[in-house]
Amino acid sequence: MKTTLTQPLSLALNGIDAVGLWFGLLSLRLLLGWDFFESGLEKLNGGNWFSDIQARFPFPFNQLPPELSWQMATWFELVGAVALVIGLGSRFFALSLFILTVVATASVHWPEAWANLGELLMGYRFTDQGFGNFKLPVLFLGMLLPLILLGPGKFSLDHWLRRRLLGSK
Repeated sequence: MKTTLTQPLSLALNGIDAVGLWFGLLSLRLLLGWDFFESGLEKLNGGNWFSDIQARFPFPFNQLPPELSWQMATWFELVGAVALVIGLGSRFFALSLFILTVVATASVHWPEAWANLGELLMGYRFTDQGFGNFKLPVLFLGMLLPLILLGPGKFSLDHWLRRRLLGSK
């Protein structure tokens, strides 16, 4: 009896796993691509405010000129977003955007001061009430991690190129 119940369940779960390799990682790429592209466009069309927060950048990013940091952030967000959406160089761009998000969290979204864990956690929100605003960047980090570790999934140029060039699944 165990075999008759587990076999259909196993087949159903295997089917869901297969769909996930095509569309689960694609959904992460599309959501992240959209948001990073919007952020890059804001920088491209806006003024450079990095010189105001340069001292809060973690090392070694605090050693770069603000104009270079601004250009790097802008173009990694724009190009990285497009690359994620089409699934090309996905691990590289996911890692690049992960690092960019860590720098942004440390310099912009992290609370300036907190005395205990309760105060720190007050910054885990979508509105800035003087305690930071790091919920969205933390969610982005969590969404980028599967793309770094698993790659872009089967519905991507990376997967197609890998199959064509290396002959692997």
